[in-house]
Amino acid sequence: MTADSPGTLERVLVYDCFSGISGDMHIGAMLDLGVDENYLRNQLARLGMASEFELIVTRSSKMGISGTQATVRLRSSPHHHRHLQDIRKIIDAAGYPDAVRERAFDIFMHIAVAEAKIHGTSIDEVHFHEVGATDSIADIVAAAVCLDALNIRRSYCSTLELGGGMVRCAHGMMPVPAPATAEILTGVPCRYGGVDSEATTPTGAAILKHAVTAFTSPERFAIQRIGYGLGQKDFAIPNVLRVMLGDIRTTATTEFYLREKNLQIDCNIDDMTPEAYQPLLDALFSAGAKDAFLTPIIMKKSRPGITLSILADPQYEQALLDTVFSHSTSIGVRIHEVDKHMLPREEVTLDTSLGPVSVKRVELRDGRRRWKLEHDQLMSLAELHSIAYPILRKRLQREIETLLGERP
Repeated sequence: MTADSPGTLERVLVYDCFSGISGDMHIGAMLDLGVDENYLRNQLARLGMASEFELIVTRSSKMGISGTQATVRLRSSPHHHRHLQDIRKIIDAAGYPDAVRERAFDIFMHIAVAEAKIHGTSIDEVHFHEVGATDSIADIVAAAVCLDALNIRRSYCSTLELGGGMVRCAHGMMPVPAPATAEILTGVPCRYGGVDSEATTPTGAAILKHAVTAFTSPERFAIQRIGYGLGQKDFAIPNVLRVMLGDIRTTATTEFYLREKNLQIDCNIDDMTPEAYQPLLDALFSAGAKDAFLTPIIMKKSRPGITLSILADPQYEQALLDTVFSHSTSIGVRIHEVDKHMLPREEVTLDTSLGPVSVKRVELRDGRRRWKLEHDQLMSLAELHSIAYPILRKRLQREIETLLGERP
């Protein structure tokens, strides 16, 4: 960037989850960042089950770091095991603006999809246990209200601490991360064992998966305000969620696109049986690959071969190299850093005749939008309703095209 081409400033949000994230930590960080407490209380009061809880907000500190501690305290001991449709009715009845409703329900959808996959059922049949309880509804609606109040287009998050040890869930003792947390955070850069307890909860994971547009550190970020949300537990490190509000200076050619730095790992293979490639790809995704693909090539002496290409966050370099060398016949790879440019995107949840459906929308520079349906969700709906996949896909495409007024 030159002196006569200064670029423009864009306001963004950056999550620093060095000690994980939970629903109440997120509320505390948002209030500490500047979201008006009375505004949040008034919005939560619109919930039909608002009499079941109270929001307690105090100033405190963890290991010398001052911040805001928010606690959703139950006024009674309800044991609600709500379904997704029950939660939708509660949120719809509150009369929130569409943006808040969509944010809140999308956060719940991330949890529902994860729970459905774990338990081998449909999203409509999932019992929400803890996340369907009163305090979790308050946490998630509060997150939607606060994020909408900040009106941020882009958010970032670098490596996320998950913790270690065991945690008690609705189904008994489970290893950290809890199964739902691990499923929600598939593809997200994480670290483990920084604290000997659960650091990131399913609710916290779902908030991040909804809010964050790129799991990487932003370039040219100038901090304007910092908020600290204090957790309930005490760890060997400060149990604090840090959220930073600031500006990114962007150039005219890149300001529209989301950007992140990745490593690309390539190698040529000419002596593997075709059946061995699928287990290799599965192992690479488990080791942290964001993408992995195969390209047919002709090698020296006219031998047919395959180029294996992997795209990943730099922190997974060693794990991916170990996987390539142990799951393939390759004896050497090429690695180079690449800049990934992405269209701005959002996930919205729409009511259809077959139930709620999650849709990923992207925006083009000229203002046009396009969208796509998620394959795994279509497969689950096809099985649930006993409808052939091609028929169900065409039916939902027509419905969503009508709802959004946009072509896929």
